[in-house]
Amino acid sequence: MPSELPLLVEVALKAAVVLAVFLTMPLALGQLEHKVMGHMQGRLGPMEAGPHGILQLVADGIKFVQKEDVTPAAADRPVFRLAPAVALIPYLVALAVIPFGAAWVAADVPGSLLLVLAVTSVGVIGTLMAGWGSGNKYSLLGGMRAGAQLVSYELPLVIAAASVAMAAGTLSLTGIVQEWSWWWLLWQAPAALVFLAASVAELQRTPFDAPIADSEVVFGPLTEYTGLRFAFFLLAEYAGMVVMALLFTVLFLGGWRGPWDDIAVVGVLWTLLKAAVVGVVFLWLRVAWPRVREDQLQRFAWLVLLPVALLQLAVTGVGVVVLQ
Repeated sequence: MPSELPLLVEVALKAAVVLAVFLTMPLALGQLEHKVMGHMQGRLGPMEAGPHGILQLVADGIKFVQKEDVTPAAADRPVFRLAPAVALIPYLVALAVIPFGAAWVAADVPGSLLLVLAVTSVGVIGTLMAGWGSGNKYSLLGGMRAGAQLVSYELPLVIAAASVAMAAGTLSLTGIVQEWSWWWLLWQAPAALVFLAASVAELQRTPFDAPIADSEVVFGPLTEYTGLRFAFFLLAEYAGMVVMALLFTVLFLGGWRGPWDDIAVVGVLWTLLKAAVVGVVFLWLRVAWPRVREDQLQRFAWLVLLPVALLQLAVTGVGVVVLQ
């Protein structure tokens, strides 16, 4: 037992750090969204809660805690209540295996890329559960749209990630960063664009937010949710943005690689800086692009993203053979 104690302490510390990052980075991104959208639209954004409105999300959290937790009479109660957890927990698991630095990863598993891709797709099941369990026709329609988006956009997203894994010769996220080279910015650029677009669709963000389109299906799967359960869905959305921004950084931007990255803290700062830039791109898309129709969304996935991803995979395969 005494020999196991240091291991248990290490696991507990890593779990605490991952949980702390999970609870702070999505909130920081949410606050950034308030301000970025405000300035892009020529307004100030939140200003009353704290200096320059920096406590707005804290105020929102207090508001959600005070709201009544309502379960509709027609709802499938177990499914309705479990849906927020199913949508949220996969991103916590994914965050545990994404490296922030050469030695800054909670769980460095061999097939971490596969694990992240697998668990992030599970989050959509929470949206499906919310749509089905609410007992509301608009919620059900939004849930079905979310499922259709997963089927359409998961394929090009996985193929784009597979292109990078093939180039690196490993499915480990840490190994991919170690094998990454600056000329990959050009070689893997089509895969990066495909991955970025597919990530936005999987997160159901504008312009691919048809599942929660307020002008069509009220608020889609989230229509019947109130209080903390609704807040958990919002946290899942921002946590998904953080995970996808970090994954994009690791796959296509070299993760912690940069000047003076031999200093551990500097490497972590490079990862966070690159992920923040990708996060701002997510926010910019919401401000700058209109929502596309469901048929346009499906056509873009099958006729544009999938062929480009397959072509990039073929080019990467030829490149790997030639370079060997």
